[in-house]
Amino acid sequence: MNVILRWLSELIARVVRTLDWPLCLALLALMVISLMVQYSAGNGSLRPVFAQGARFMVGAAAMWALSRVPAMRLRTWTPAIFALSMLPLIAVLFIGTGKHGHHWIDLKVFYFQPSELLKLSLPMMLAWYLHREPLPPRVHVVLIAGALIAIPTGLILLQPDFGTGMLVAVSGVFVLFLAGLSWWWMGAAAAGVAAAAPAAWFWWLKPYQKDRILTFLNPESDPLGTGWNIIQSKIAVGSGGWVGKGWGQGSQSRLDYLPEHTTDFIFAVLSEEFGWVGVAVVLSLYLFVIGRCLWIAAQARDTYSRVLAGALGLAMFVYVIVNGGMVSGLLPVVGVPMPLLSYGGTSAVSLLAGLGVVMAVRAHKPMHVR
Repeated sequence: MNVILRWLSELIARVVRTLDWPLCLALLALMVISLMVQYSAGNGSLRPVFAQGARFMVGAAAMWALSRVPAMRLRTWTPAIFALSMLPLIAVLFIGTGKHGHHWIDLKVFYFQPSELLKLSLPMMLAWYLHREPLPPRVHVVLIAGALIAIPTGLILLQPDFGTGMLVAVSGVFVLFLAGLSWWWMGAAAAGVAAAAPAAWFWWLKPYQKDRILTFLNPESDPLGTGWNIIQSKIAVGSGGWVGKGWGQGSQSRLDYLPEHTTDFIFAVLSEEFGWVGVAVVLSLYLFVIGRCLWIAAQARDTYSRVLAGALGLAMFVYVIVNGGMVSGLLPVVGVPMPLLSYGGTSAVSLLAGLGVVMAVRAHKPMHVR
C-alpha cells in the first residue's frame, strides 16, 4: 500500500509540476467568485453556473497543457499558431453573426469568437519576431511589428468590434514597450490617433458607436434610451456601499434594471451585492495575478519569454481597467468583459491558455539566452 501511495504521489507531482500554484490559487478564487455572482445574476438558475464551470474546466485544461510545453518549443510553433488564428478571423467576416456585425461563428454547440485568439497569438508572434532582432528595436523593426499589429486589428475593426480591436492592438504594443521601444514612438502614435479621431468620427464610426461616446459624455441626455445601461450600472455600483446588500439581494440585476448583468456588467452586480469590500478583494486578486505574471517575466532568461509573459500580464491589467471604468461610468461602454468574471467561453479559455504560457515560461527556463 505504501508503495502504491508513493507511486501515486510521485505521478501527481510530475503531472502538476509545471503549474504555478500561487497563480493557480488566485485564479481559482476568481473563478469561484465568478460562479457565485453568475448564480445570483441568473436569479438562482444553475444553468449559467454549470455552463461557465464547464468553460473554466476547458480553460484550465488548456492552461495545464500549455504549461507543459517548453517556451522554446512554443517559440518554434508561434508562426504556425499565428497563421492558424488568422483563418477564423477572416472567416468570421463572411459567416459570422452578431448584434452589430460579424463577431461570432456559430458552431451549433457554442458560439466562437475568433478575435479572442489574437489576444494570445499576436503577442506570441511579436515576441517571436523581436527575439531575433537587437533590442531596443530599430525603426524598420518597429514598422514591421506595427504591420503585424495592424493586420489583425484591422480585421477585427471590420467586424466591427472596436473594443476587442483596441485590446488586441494594446497587447501588441505592450510587447514592443517591454522590448525597449522608445517613448517618442508612443507619443507619435498617440498624436496620430488624436489627429485621426475627427475623420474616424465622420467617416468610420457606426451610429451605435457614436451613441456610446455621446452617452458617456452625458448619459442623462437620454435616460430611458442610450443612457439607460450606464445609469443603471452606476446605481448598482453606488448602492452597494461598504459591504453590499448581500449575495443574491441585488435589486438592479434581479429586477432586470441592469442590462447584460451576466456578461459586460457583471462587475456592477458584484459591487451591488458585496460592496466596496467585495470589489477590493476581487481587484486584489487581479493585482496579484498581474504582478505574478510580471515577476515571472522578470525572471525569464530570453527575450521571447520575457516580453511575452510581461505583455500578457499587462494586457490583463488593461482588460480590468476598461471594464471597471465602463461599469462605473469613467469610460465609454465598449463591450469588454471582465476577465474570468463575465459569462463567456472564448474569452475565459483564451485568458487561461495565456496564463498557461506564462506558467510555461517559469517552469521551463532555457539554459542559454536566445
